[in-house]
Amino acid sequence: MKPKTIAILGVGDRGKMFGNAIQLYSHLAKVVAVAEPRQAYREDFAREYALDPAMVFTDWREFISKPKMCDAVVISTMDQDHVTPAVACLKLGYDLMLEKPMATTLEDCRAIEAAQRASNGGIVAVCHSLRYVKNMRTLRDMVVSGAIGRVMTVDQLEPVGLFHQAHSFVRGNWGNEGRSTFMLLAKSCHDIDYTSYLVNQPCLSVMSYGHLSFFTRANAPAGSGERCTACAIEPTCEFTAIKQYVQGDRTQWPAAIVSADHSYEAHLQAIKTGPYGRCVWKCDNDVVDHQVVAMQFADDITVTFTMTGFSHGLGRQIRVHGTKGELRLVNEQLTMYTFATGDTQTITFGEEAGSHGGGDQRVVREWLLALHSRDDSQIVANAQESLKTHTIVFAAEQSRRQGRVVKIAEM
Repeated sequence: MKPKTIAILGVGDRGKMFGNAIQLYSHLAKVVAVAEPRQAYREDFAREYALDPAMVFTDWREFISKPKMCDAVVISTMDQDHVTPAVACLKLGYDLMLEKPMATTLEDCRAIEAAQRASNGGIVAVCHSLRYVKNMRTLRDMVVSGAIGRVMTVDQLEPVGLFHQAHSFVRGNWGNEGRSTFMLLAKSCHDIDYTSYLVNQPCLSVMSYGHLSFFTRANAPAGSGERCTACAIEPTCEFTAIKQYVQGDRTQWPAAIVSADHSYEAHLQAIKTGPYGRCVWKCDNDVVDHQVVAMQFADDITVTFTMTGFSHGLGRQIRVHGTKGELRLVNEQLTMYTFATGDTQTITFGEEAGSHGGGDQRVVREWLLALHSRDDSQIVANAQESLKTHTIVFAAEQSRRQGRVVKIAEM
């Protein structure tokens, strides 16, 4: 079986993860091309994968301007740069792995889905990795089996974590809608996707509330500076960039993000001049720091989802209430309580290597197998499925902004 040849467009944290995952399945595929605008990241990636210089591109625009040169493409650019390369690659005959979200507007999501349908069998997988995480997949299997009877309600909590919120959604790439997109789409489209996958019924309507309440100038402590490197209260501040990005392990996330050079001096310079050294109360962030979504699905199933930056990030928590019992997933522990017998059963899942609890690697493996078989029936998050669940996310944001119930049928 000859390995498929893959290009990766965008090699930030997620793009490098996709490259590493493909290396795990080297009998199935090989990375042969990269497109990345940042010179240091591009050169490091090209060196690691021993790429032919002719297959190294400054950005995705240069890549798509060329005739087809490999079998498939991974798109892990910034969110707003998904739709154009995705549609172009499908027209050129590439198969596609698309990082979530599909795109930053519903119109663009529809354009990608339409391009897949017009592609004469192009295989598309969207990286909704929560469908593939072992504990969450087991939870769904138990629901589908009827173990707790008919599902009535689902509650899901995404405790983003205070430092993750500050890193990614205040100082970082996803803090400002103009540079990225709204919070629910950027962070939680795969949570909404998972709840839809879990209940396996059409969503009918949504209502949502959310606000940016804490990470604003109005809440900046007295004496705080514009940057952590020139701030009187930095030594006692819980958001100090010096401790977060300079003094700790600079090779691990999130510190590794701030500089391709992981020396002390490079990281210190990065927070003196770059976005990650800004005071968290004095950035240009405008996305919400907490939000709740209520969803009405068919068969009278009600679902709530809460995203909050105000947590210490213990991982997603899900409760599923059925007519015969209840399931609770907290971190790596899944518990089922049966009403009739009073029995309690608990499964504790072992830790798995890989990002998102091994879910990302399973997404990649499933996609690579489909590339060889030309059968995408095992891809549980294809373009059509992802468009359906993205529509719920856009409806929820419309509800939040307009302060009303939004029916999915009106989207």
